[in-house]
Amino acid sequence: MKKWRFGLLMVAAFVMLMLAGCTNSDPDAAPEADADTGTQEVGEQQEAAVNEEGKVEIEFWHAMSGGGQESLDAIAQGFNESQDKYVVNPEFQGTYEELLTKLRSIGGTKDAPALMQVFEIGTKYMIDSGYIEPVQKFIDEDSYDISQLEENILNYYMVDGELYSMPFNSSTPVLLYNKDAFREAGLDPEKAPETFADVIAASSKLKTDEMYGFSMLTYGWFFEELLATQGGLYVNEENGRAGNATEAVFNGPEGLNVFRFLDTMNKEGTFGNFGTNWDDIRAAFSSGKVAMYMDSSAGVANAIESSPFEVGAAYIPHADEVKRHGVIIGGASLWMSKGIADEEQQAAWEFMKYLTTPEVQAKWHLDTGYFAINPAAYEEDIVKEKWAEYPQFQVTVDQLQDTEPSVATQGALISVFPESRQQIVTALENLYQGADPQQVLDEAVEGTNRAIEIANQTSQ
Repeated sequence: MKKWRFGLLMVAAFVMLMLAGCTNSDPDAAPEADADTGTQEVGEQQEAAVNEEGKVEIEFWHAMSGGGQESLDAIAQGFNESQDKYVVNPEFQGTYEELLTKLRSIGGTKDAPALMQVFEIGTKYMIDSGYIEPVQKFIDEDSYDISQLEENILNYYMVDGELYSMPFNSSTPVLLYNKDAFREAGLDPEKAPETFADVIAASSKLKTDEMYGFSMLTYGWFFEELLATQGGLYVNEENGRAGNATEAVFNGPEGLNVFRFLDTMNKEGTFGNFGTNWDDIRAAFSSGKVAMYMDSSAGVANAIESSPFEVGAAYIPHADEVKRHGVIIGGASLWMSKGIADEEQQAAWEFMKYLTTPEVQAKWHLDTGYFAINPAAYEEDIVKEKWAEYPQFQVTVDQLQDTEPSVATQGALISVFPESRQQIVTALENLYQGADPQQVLDEAVEGTNRAIEIANQTSQ
């Protein structure tokens, strides 16, 4: 999640890139094979790359940096040493946006990587691109049992009953709070706020001259989650799952509940606005400038380790008049290239299967804080020991597993999600400057609708 920091110019450029990628008439599309370029049309068969030891080698493009990259490199090394047929070479390509931009330039050619990591909001673009081989093909051929994987993670990536990519690094938002501040304010540190009204009431008691009660990163993902946990949809056509979405609908009652919730605290002075930078809001929490905030579940360990007080974790809040529906999965999944050698596709598939084993997922979960896509990993001794030390981890998993599968919690499918998220950022910024909640939401919907209309026209 923390990789999604990009400004308006990056969003606009990326959206135009994605819109262009939805048409076969795109003048910047990869050219057909010729003697000068060495490129190929998607579907043209290639010979596998074989090393001196006779092993098939494949490239794996990813966007993991820091500890995530170290863990991923170790996992790839473990796979390479576990068998004698294949070698997977992980290659860091920058942020999610940068990776997809690079992929766009060589997708469908002999230079495309066999395996690539793409963030969840790129799902529709990848399906429509023509560059990928759905992993459902290998699931069917191998009789691979996907029921062993976490249902509420698969839920996002299943489209029309087909799994196009393999879920990998998965996270959801979680409410983190300062238990010491709760005690000082006379609040029960073991009872986190559950509803919007609860958060508003707690924030008024937690507010001091040095500390705000609540904060939320100015980022569209959190709005989407607060919308979905009420059962609200982001776009029509059943969140884009029943057909191509033609308009946004997030300015209805559920979306308005979210904006009024934030507006109330902002006007009361209990809401801390720390902008769009993940590091800034996390630093504000650990330094005692805000008592409650929402973070990615993958950020829980860092919050605990960097805070000089006891950190509590809880489900994200929901509107008072509705029941809790749950959360949408975030993060990224792994996609396989189309048109590469059969042996390279098989190498990619074998690596995907290796990644889903309980042992590997247990290590990944503890190394990074991301969920284990195979819940059997939580039964591994190393996970049980860690959870005993950090019970906050289990809260994030419980919230995921308590989620009710629906088109709301499945998440929306639109190819212009980055631009729509920027519309939400603008709406939130205007809200905090005193604008009317309904007005700014309506404007965000109008901006999203324009982008959807252009995308749908371009893809026809």
